[in-house]
Amino acid sequence: MTSIFTLAQIQLADTSALGSDQAGELTLSYWELAFKGGWVMVPIIILSIIAVFIFVERFFVLRATQHKDANLMNRIKDNIHDGKVESALALCQAQDSPEARMLEKGIRMIGRPIRDVNAALENVGKLEVYKLEKGLPTLATVAGGAPMLGFLGTVMGMIMAFYDMSNAGSNIDVSVLSNGIYTAMVTTVAGLIVGIIAYFSYNILVAKVEKVVFMLEAMTSEFIDLLNEPVSE
Repeated sequence: MTSIFTLAQIQLADTSALGSDQAGELTLSYWELAFKGGWVMVPIIILSIIAVFIFVERFFVLRATQHKDANLMNRIKDNIHDGKVESALALCQAQDSPEARMLEKGIRMIGRPIRDVNAALENVGKLEVYKLEKGLPTLATVAGGAPMLGFLGTVMGMIMAFYDMSNAGSNIDVSVLSNGIYTAMVTTVAGLIVGIIAYFSYNILVAKVEKVVFMLEAMTSEFIDLLNEPVSE
């Protein structure tokens, strides 16, 4: 029993030693791996930085638009019913949000035809949405362009591998083909990773923008109903 246990310990030690040796041989940092992708990795890395910057910046901007005054519309209604138009304007000017700026425009047009007021509100809403969508086309371009750059690196890597193979003649070795294969595989993986991250980031931001659009449309409808109330009475 003791000899069997000792033999098992020796086998485990040999296995762990072998694993450690293999791990040491296969150790490769991410930066070294990125450099093996060649110059194609440079635009891919730049696109990844752009994508992260746009997502973080737009995420916090869109998040700030959701922290609005829930009672803003009710207070504006009370002021308009009481004839305090200046107070309603002051409420809108005190807040930095798309809804407040749109309502401010509507309040300034009180007394004009409803059609003109509605058109003005829609124009302001479109401008606010345009501001919120800043950077999204670039993010969509990164989502589509990064995988294409990765595919370009793949083709270039395969060309390098075949070129090295033709120069090697009959002395073909794996090390001869390693540079081209590294370029092909590393750029493909990097391009796909950046493209996938940018794609999901784009969809997350688009969903948040759509929420703001729905909120602005609801606010427009509510404000037009407010202007129609005195007429119905």
